[in-house]
Parts: sequence; C-alpha cells; structure tokens
Amino acid sequence: MNTLKVELGSRSYPILIGDGLLGQPDLLREHVPARDVLIVSNTTVAPLYLDTLSAALEPRRVVEVILPDGESHKTLANVARILDVLVANRFARDCTVVALGGGVVGDMAGFAAATYQRGVSYVQVPTTLLSQVDSSVGGKTGVNHPGGKNLIGAFHQPIVVLADTRTLTSLPPRELRAGLAEVIKYGLICDPQFFAWLEIHMEELLAGEPVALARVIQRSCEIKAEIVGRDEREQGDRALLNLGHTFGHAVESATGYKQWLHGEAIGAGLLMAAAMSRECGLMTAEDVVRVERLIARTGLPTHIDAVSPETAHEYMRIDKKVQSGRIRLILLRKIGEAFITADYPEPALERTLREYFGPARG
Repeated sequence: MNTLKVELGSRSYPILIGDGLLGQPDLLREHVPARDVLIVSNTTVAPLYLDTLSAALEPRRVVEVILPDGESHKTLANVARILDVLVANRFARDCTVVALGGGVVGDMAGFAAATYQRGVSYVQVPTTLLSQVDSSVGGKTGVNHPGGKNLIGAFHQPIVVLADTRTLTSLPPRELRAGLAEVIKYGLICDPQFFAWLEIHMEELLAGEPVALARVIQRSCEIKAEIVGRDEREQGDRALLNLGHTFGHAVESATGYKQWLHGEAIGAGLLMAAAMSRECGLMTAEDVVRVERLIARTGLPTHIDAVSPETAHEYMRIDKKVQSGRIRLILLRKIGEAFITADYPEPALERTLREYFGPARG
C-alpha cells in the first residue's frame, strides 16, 4: 500500500492506494472511526463490492442507499434521497458517509455529507480509474443542473481516500479509457516527462496492466494533492486542474449528460485546449499533434459532431470560471506548462469551436 497526504492543516487526510483495501477491517477501523455509517453506491458498483465493504465495517451500524448509475442522475433529487435516509435512520453529526463508486457517487455523497447537519465526515472509496486519479481527491462535491455542469456544490474534504486498485479489474474498457483522459491532463499541465511516459506505455494502460495503472494513479494523486494543498478553493493554481474542462463540460451539458462519459468529453476538451493554444500562437503545431495522437490512441473522441459551435459557446458562457462576462480558459504554452487566462483573441476561440464542433469537414 502506498500512502500520500493532502496537506490542509487540521483537515489534512491520507490517500491510500493498494490492492484489496476494501476487505481490510483493521484499515477501515483505523480510518473510519464512526459508529454509524451510511454507504452510498449505485446499481452497477453495489453488486460487486458492497458486501465486501459492509462486512469489513462490522460491527458498526451500516445503512445503505443505492442510486441509479450515470452522470444524468447526478441531481439534487438523488442527493435528497441520501439526506432522507440519513434523517430516517436518525444519523447524528458523528456519523460518516462512505462513497463507494465513481465520480458521480463521490460527488453526490460528498455534497450530502457537506449539507447534512451543516457537515458530517465522509470517506471516498473510488472504484473507477477517473475517480481514483482525480475526482475523489480535493473535496469538490456537488450536482449538475440542466443549465450546466456542477453548478451546485460545496467544498468538503473527505477524511480519507481509499483507492483499491483491485476494483479496476471489473472496469469496462470504455470507463478505463475515460479515466485515462484525466491522467493525460496531469502530464499536460505540469509534467512533460509523465506525458512522454504515457506516450510509451499507453497500450499497457489500455490493457489494464496493474503495475502501469498503479504508477499513473500514484503520480496523478501526487500532482493533485500538491496543487490542492496550496490552493484548496481554486483561487489560483487549482484552476489548472480544469484544463479541457470548459470545453468538455459544454459537451456534457449540451448532450444532456447522456451521450458522452465525463472523461470522454474531457479528452476532446484537452485537444481543444491544445488547439486553442496553437491558435493563440502559444503552442507549437508539433505539440498539438502529439496531444491529438495520444488522445486518439487512448480511444477518446477528437471531434464532437453532435454539438454545434454556437451551442458549445453558449454553454461555455455559464462555466464557473467565467468572470465579468469573460470565459477564462486554461491554455498551454507547451506540454507541461499550463496557465489560466481571459486574455485571448476571440477569433481564436471561434476558430477552435468551428474546428472541433459540428459536422466534421472533409
């Protein structure tokens, strides 16, 4: 087991990465001290891992709530279901909410924990690659709104992240590819050597090779823990973690959170951010080609024909990073050097949207 730490003073917490963590009662006893535990999972993950986790939590009182699977279900209505179960079972402020699942479950369980009795503790038990490398770390919680992605939420840090790499063996190939989008993001924003390693080892990752996957989980969590530790509430550097997300969230919102997985939309968004950087005279064409090749090799989309450039632009205008009516974007000077800016030529954005949205041009 490898242990990292998110340094946030009195709210610091460990990230534990290893094989078979869910079935270790001593580990759970050490990191989940509450007597009353609510496990939040979904209809896909619960049949696979709920019994193992529940057994490891004995002899506590364990209550379960199982939600439908999918980004389209990340709603206030399903958070209300979690809150209803907490109230019905008379859970007090010393309870713990455990999120067993991917990013959708983690976001909703964390938001319910942030709001129940003005805040109770929660634990992230991510079971997808995307959640293990990204969404389980950092305390962003919340739900989607028909008008935009993640517009309702709160910062609420977990007390521990338990990333059991054995759960990745049941991950469908499409979900694995989606998780690799967030991995590629880390190389792009600050680690060109990591990006180059991904170019060499992508086939191993796509094949689910355990050593390669463990390496990318470790490195991704290291980068995110460091950035969150110095900018918890996204007032500065943490915004870099949103590379590609303004484009990607527009894809998800415009298609009703049903057509594309989050990681697939982000994969396309990473390429758009690189292309936009080229249009602004920042990134070389050669670097953009490297990004496009890696995204394509990963099996992620490189064009979104179901959304028009105009529709994408409208959804980008309600992104959380918009300030004073100006869309702020994370751009790249080169692979491994990202920055946030609202100072870019508008025609560059228009050209990028026309290139990657709408019917592909011959």
